[in-house]
Amino acid sequence: MKPWWLLLACFACVDAADLDNGEEINEVCAACHGEFAQGGKDGEYPRLAGQPTEFIAKQLRLFRERKRQNMPMLPHTEARELPDVDIVAIAAYIAQIKLSSKLPPLDKRMDALQRLMQTKKTLNIPQTQGNVSQGQRLYNKECRFCHGQKGWGNPAKAVPMLAGQYTAYLWRQVDKYRRGERIHDEDEPNDELLNDFNKIQLQALFAYLATVDDE
Repeated sequence: MKPWWLLLACFACVDAADLDNGEEINEVCAACHGEFAQGGKDGEYPRLAGQPTEFIAKQLRLFRERKRQNMPMLPHTEARELPDVDIVAIAAYIAQIKLSSKLPPLDKRMDALQRLMQTKKTLNIPQTQGNVSQGQRLYNKECRFCHGQKGWGNPAKAVPMLAGQYTAYLWRQVDKYRRGERIHDEDEPNDELLNDFNKIQLQALFAYLATVDDE
């Protein structure tokens, strides 16, 4: 198995063949995460489209090494089913998918299938309960440095987007971080930042993030 630093170096030389391979692999992923990696079922399956390439690859390796537990992912992340070359391909393919947060105006020249494809590639996170202004202040104080000014992630540091992600999924992951099932910050594995937030603060934070893709 390639060391992680060599695997990340592979992303610099991803070509059309890799993306074709990634598109083929995505046919399996699409059963849960959608044809355009848009996720679904109100966050039962997370949005993957547009997440940083290295972040996607890292999560796949964690699933493969059984360091991140998820029953539906088990059969798809067996070592023999998911070699490094496929991780590079699917991560690069999913990262380059762009989802619109607003459905474009109807073009009369467009047929029904084209309009359907536009609909599938449109994802706007519904507003959720919470104090948006409080959430924005909390985000700017505690989250912006890593996750970016508006929550769209940091590809250079493999930090995932939070904006544009299903609120229910974010709640689930926070619960896992708090229980120690996932590590929030690998540079500070004992970091307890998320344990310091109460429910009202988290509701406010998620309410703010749910408005970002409305702008």
